[in-house]
Amino acid sequence: MSLNAGPTPLASLLQADDASARLAGLLDSATDAIVTMDAGQRIVQYNRAAERIFGWSCEQMLGQPLHRLIPAQFQQVHSDHVKRFAATGVTSRHMGGTALVHGVRASGEQFPLDASISQIDTSDGKLFTVILRDVTEKVRIEQDKALLVARLSALVESAMDAIISVNDAQHIVLYNRAAESLFGYSRQQAMGQSLDMLIPQRFRSRHQAHVRRFATTHVTSRRAGDATVLWGLRASGEEFPMEASISQVDADSGKLFTVILRDITERVRSQEAVRRFAVQAHAAIESDKTRVARELHDELAQSLTALKMDAIWMRDNLPHNVQSVAAKIDDMLSILDATVGATRRIAADLRPLLLDDLGLVSAIQWLVQSFSQRTGVACELVVDEELELAEPYATAVFRIVQESLANVAKHAKATRVRVDVERTFDAVLLKVNDNGQGFATQAPRKPASLGLMGLRERAELLRGSVQIDSQPGEGTRIAVNIPLDEPGANA
Repeated sequence: MSLNAGPTPLASLLQADDASARLAGLLDSATDAIVTMDAGQRIVQYNRAAERIFGWSCEQMLGQPLHRLIPAQFQQVHSDHVKRFAATGVTSRHMGGTALVHGVRASGEQFPLDASISQIDTSDGKLFTVILRDVTEKVRIEQDKALLVARLSALVESAMDAIISVNDAQHIVLYNRAAESLFGYSRQQAMGQSLDMLIPQRFRSRHQAHVRRFATTHVTSRRAGDATVLWGLRASGEEFPMEASISQVDADSGKLFTVILRDITERVRSQEAVRRFAVQAHAAIESDKTRVARELHDELAQSLTALKMDAIWMRDNLPHNVQSVAAKIDDMLSILDATVGATRRIAADLRPLLLDDLGLVSAIQWLVQSFSQRTGVACELVVDEELELAEPYATAVFRIVQESLANVAKHAKATRVRVDVERTFDAVLLKVNDNGQGFATQAPRKPASLGLMGLRERAELLRGSVQIDSQPGEGTRIAVNIPLDEPGANA
């Protein structure tokens, strides 16, 4: 008797039963529905997940045609699909291609399924097994996403402002209808192109650096350029001012930056008209001040001086025994001296004739000397003796120095002041620093305190800027930058 004899029929049967039990346990533990049917498309296996998904028990479904699990409108399509699959000889594939398969529950409810099918030849004929997954929630989420995308798309397209999105490389991936109208490029022309095509050449590197810095901040959105006007470039080559905000979001494909842009050509034009009107109004006021100051100096002051000389003559020619009259004349002379001094001071405050007769540098030198004499505060002036500015720049610089020193005299309690006036190629820079008591720049302004506001207004009328740096006990530093970019800026 051979020791290597094969397994007995009983052992083979036991092994087969054991394998079947393991397979049945595996099928019943699966989370997806698994349904097996014969060549006649009648169900021969139906696991617990199928019971849960379809609502029919295994006892109810075994031996039943598969079409009981399929909506009536899809039954013939599904039957034909299985027949074609049987003819291919392919062992398995996804059902429905890119389309969803639909099932029907015991309650009659239809629902979407993700399905794959396989086939195997057995001694009893072909068996087809389908693995089914209920994707109702997945489909609902996708439909909600599609609805949200449609709504957002409609919102973007109906927006009055241009909305443009760019990727990490700053290539355009979204370009709405308002952007087409604003820039003159169609969506087809703009999509995939660099954002640079919409920005004037001289601003491109600055804009790219701004976006890169913004990407590192992790801030979701902010106004682009802060208070600075940005400039765009139309397809026609025309440049125009814009107001912009920028936001960023991390997408699957990388960062996306979205800018919302508004053409502010009319606003800038109106602001420029108001600014020019204000400049002209200030010029008219300065002209009136000049006229009044000259009349005070040339007429009133001279008349007072002549009157003083006559009073001196009268005093000197009185008889020696008229002491009371002489005393009265002395009082009159004192009043006349004070009146002449006040007249000259008022005339100088209105408009120093030095500014018109000898120029800006002489006027500022006189201003600094008068400040030191009046307050006792040491004041150092650093200025190029050859500095010359045309109007309205000369008057603006003089008035800013005048108002800065007036603020020092009123509030600073300083012992030392320095005034710097510097001319660059395209701007005049003015600095006034004191070692006084300083103040908190964020504190509310006193109702009667208009000095710093006046400085800002004068600078802004000429497109300039004012920076004020001060802390309590640390003095005050005022820096003014006025661009010289208009005709007549250079004297």
